[in-house]
Amino acid sequence: MLLATIMVTSLPQTGRAADDPENTLYLELSSGRVVIKLRPDLAPKHVARIKELVRKKFYDGIVFHRVIDGFMAQTGDPTGTGMGGSGQNLAAEFTQTAFVRGTLGMARAQDPNSADSQFFICFAPAPFLNGKYTVFGEVVSGMEFVDKIKKGNAADNGSVSNPDKIVSLRVAADVAKK
Repeated sequence: MLLATIMVTSLPQTGRAADDPENTLYLELSSGRVVIKLRPDLAPKHVARIKELVRKKFYDGIVFHRVIDGFMAQTGDPTGTGMGGSGQNLAAEFTQTAFVRGTLGMARAQDPNSADSQFFICFAPAPFLNGKYTVFGEVVSGMEFVDKIKKGNAADNGSVSNPDKIVSLRVAADVAKK
């Protein structure tokens, strides 16, 4: 019975906001809504910063500038080049949490403490990232919409011409207040 309970509680939620609206994001894409469960238990400083930026509507209209089929879709750069950010670096909060399909991780430069506002969503397991990038969330519904994000040029490190954009990104608790 204990094994069954563990298996059930580890399954992703379906369709609804996570149990904690303050740690749930609604990512609106042109193809539909993606529900994201934030993981302050893994990366409290990253989650706090992401929510701060979301509440400022920082991510609205930002493109998915790097999308590699079978790997991940990256966004969060207001310049759309992969070189920009919000201007505030975060110290790494690495864990041994596995990068699996639907995991949200923070993009960074070579310096482990260089994450800013850019993040990525994994299309598939990426175990080579485990323990080297900060995990801050997971898609709990709407992964089929993430799969529809326009893919980039594999020969150009996933660079996307005429990329898809984030329509809006909101904290579920704020949406519920309206």
